[in-house]
Amino acid sequence: MATPYVTDETGGKYIASTQRPDGTWRKQRRVKEGYVPQEEVPVYENKYVKFFKSKPELPPGLSPEATAPATPSKPEGGEPGLSKTAKRNLKRKEKRRQQQEKGEAEALSRTLEKVSLGETAQLSSAPPGSRAAPTATSDQPDSVASTEKAKKIKNLKKKLRQVEELQQRIQAGEISQPSREQLEKLARRRALEEELEDLELGL
Repeated sequence: MATPYVTDETGGKYIASTQRPDGTWRKQRRVKEGYVPQEEVPVYENKYVKFFKSKPELPPGLSPEATAPATPSKPEGGEPGLSKTAKRNLKRKEKRRQQQEKGEAEALSRTLEKVSLGETAQLSSAPPGSRAAPTATSDQPDSVASTEKAKKIKNLKKKLRQVEELQQRIQAGEISQPSREQLEKLARRRALEEELEDLELGL
């Protein structure tokens, strides 16, 4: 906010009187010649800051047109202009991602082996004439179904674990008055166990 100056007939400057929040008035003050109010004082910059602000980005004598068509070459480490630490972090992330993909591929191959082992057991018990038909029809849908079953089993086991922990906490006296949701969770235990048994038998 600019300072409200008042000029009198002799040419002297004054800061106008202002009212305080409690209703009293401040006296008007005379301003000496050459006075600059605090809010109008320019921010101090040392000589180094001024030098680097005025310094051109290009070396002396080099025209901006000469640098425009040149495209920066991409260094071996990946992104251009990255520090050693950033390049190292990029390599670590890439390695982690590859390991994760490798782990997922191994898990998928294991589930496929389980499915194929189950199919061979079924085929060996079937008569010789009906062996060729199931292998042609059951390829990927079975693997997808088995992974879905595995996920459901894992989820049900997790829910059962939570129910058991809740029951132990109630028996130990940590929870004196269980909420309605907690009681519902305990009541669902038998249904969860039955569903888990059905899924495990279906595998």
